[in-house]
Amino acid sequence: MLQSWREISSAGNYLAAQKFLGQVKKEFTCFLIDDDIDDKEIFLSVLQEIAPSIRCFTASNGQEAINKLTSAEIKPDLIFLDLNMPLMNGKQFLKACGLLEECRDIPVIILTTSSDSKSMEETRQLGARDYITKPAKFSAWGSIIREKINTYRMGT
Repeated sequence: MLQSWREISSAGNYLAAQKFLGQVKKEFTCFLIDDDIDDKEIFLSVLQEIAPSIRCFTASNGQEAINKLTSAEIKPDLIFLDLNMPLMNGKQFLKACGLLEECRDIPVIILTTSSDSKSMEETRQLGARDYITKPAKFSAWGSIIREKINTYRMGT
């Protein structure tokens, strides 16, 4: 087993050298929290089309999402969150997530049908980084999801 930079670089193993230097990022993952089955299917279909290498986990409400995050079942790079869900809605999830070490640093993007400016401001105050109103047309989903993933994948 190679143990030093010199051994790695002399072996000519570029990927091992990148890993040694910490330059290779793990697989990018996202977490979609939404109770609407149709919206989940649209999101996952679009994601598969625009970025098939991205792994996406799902939950149907905030409580299920908190359970998955605290059990270390998943550690996503980005969360897409609906606001209107049963058991624990999006705002309640943001409050709970802000108190948990497991999810405090994960960027959350609100993805909802509401375009209410009060909700936008309230979710920002609760820690959401972005707010997207779900598009009415299927064709618009791709560019929106691609833009957000690319923005957060680059670490912005």
